[in-house]
Amino acid sequence: MTAQTGSGDSRKTQTGAYKDKSKPADIRSSNINAGKAVADAIRTSLGPRGMDKMIQAGNGEVTITNDGATILKQISVTHPAAKMLVELSKAQDIEAGDGTTSVVVVAGSLLEAAEKLLQRGIHPTIISDAFQRAAAKAVEILAGMSRPIELGDKESLIKIASTALNSKVVSQQSSLLAPLAVEAVLKVIDPLKDKNVDLKDIRVIKKLGGTVEDTELVDGLVFTQKSANVNGPRRVEKAKIGLIQFCISPPKTDMDHNVIVSDYAAMDRVLKEERAYILNIVKQIKKSGCNVLLVQKSILRDAVSDLAIHFLDKIKVMVVKDIEREDIEFVTKTLGCRPIASLDHFVPEHLATAELVEEVQTGSSKFVKITGIQNPGRTVTVLVRGSNKLVLEEADRSLHDALCVVRCLVKQRALIAGGGAPETELGLKLAQYAQTITGVDAYCFRAFANALEVIPSTLAENAGLNPIATVTELRNRHAQGDITAGINVRKGAITNILEENVVQPLLVSTSAITLASETVRSILKIDDIVNTMQ
Repeated sequence: MTAQTGSGDSRKTQTGAYKDKSKPADIRSSNINAGKAVADAIRTSLGPRGMDKMIQAGNGEVTITNDGATILKQISVTHPAAKMLVELSKAQDIEAGDGTTSVVVVAGSLLEAAEKLLQRGIHPTIISDAFQRAAAKAVEILAGMSRPIELGDKESLIKIASTALNSKVVSQQSSLLAPLAVEAVLKVIDPLKDKNVDLKDIRVIKKLGGTVEDTELVDGLVFTQKSANVNGPRRVEKAKIGLIQFCISPPKTDMDHNVIVSDYAAMDRVLKEERAYILNIVKQIKKSGCNVLLVQKSILRDAVSDLAIHFLDKIKVMVVKDIEREDIEFVTKTLGCRPIASLDHFVPEHLATAELVEEVQTGSSKFVKITGIQNPGRTVTVLVRGSNKLVLEEADRSLHDALCVVRCLVKQRALIAGGGAPETELGLKLAQYAQTITGVDAYCFRAFANALEVIPSTLAENAGLNPIATVTELRNRHAQGDITAGINVRKGAITNILEENVVQPLLVSTSAITLASETVRSILKIDDIVNTMQ
């Protein structure tokens, strides 16, 4: 039998197995198209004039957001290459916290550039390596055009946080939220020696009611629940606070045992024992001088029984129960106390001191607020308010982005202009660099440079400007040496973007470019998709 010789036909090799030449090209093309589709899906939500997406989950939950990572997290994606882009935005969210939409848009544009290079017959590995070198060069150029910043320069930090908030639903409130985010981060770090911020030290509590303008920074501790007392104190001054990890309720038998009480005398004895047991605990609490009791949530039984509440009301102790296990660490850090695990350790030296503990009413709910803590830890609580659930969720996400942006500056203390300026500058510098090298690399570098212009062109498009005219003028301005020329969305023109206070951390841009090019390289290297037997 003679093997057929046709360019797209299957050919029989010497071993007798069929080898399909066109399959790797098809797989690559399918992967690239899937990646581009994901990037196109969120392109419209880039920038201050970007649109929001309404996501409806299967269980009827609705989310409105324009945060790239949130949108992609909720989209159900089946194509494996498209999943890589979802992972990419998640990685950018973890690394920098902002720029989650940009990173996917850049990756989509790089995939398109790679597709054109593949059609010219350039080998995928060559493109992949060239892209890696181009990304490294891009990071170098960005570092060169960045400006160092001090953490003491609050004004610049607030400008950066405002830029991050400008593309969000809550952009009108950025004048309130930006300083709040900066204040929160500066409170939990030591600017001289810290190189990172643990965002767990900043607790964001969402409360329905009021508007986003009512969001406040609480210098102290806030519990989402109200006090458990029936008619005990609602406000305690000069509070002595104890945090306990045991229950003030009668012990239960093991799971599969029952106690059968046959007569009233035995019943009375059980109740008497129960009463004595609880009284003993309450006496110890009174003896230590504690007047505010925080109780960790218990899985097996009620943390505080009704009888215990009755006694605690009598000795005027305020009780906050059902504190989640994962919050214990934050509470102990804030109050500067240790959790008390047994009654023997309930002594005055284990208690924390605060000026005031009070129950506050907001809208339809109440919560407990502790202020004036004597030796507080480096933690802070932000109370976010919103008129409806969707706004509240989005305000929380936006605030998280602003906090992450300030965190980026703690990690790497440098800022660059925003508004498409760095991408245009990179495009220009990389194209110039491409002229100094020879061979196929020059092609790949030029393709990488052109791909980065997707950011300014998308910004212009979303702002209703002519993308081609805008990007051409932007290129022109940068070619004349105007490094900070960017798209001013408010005025619909190209201006010096630093004067407009549109700035972003260096880390957001460098991380976006390195992560996007890494993902594109992975996608280029794939030449087959194999299904395994489960």
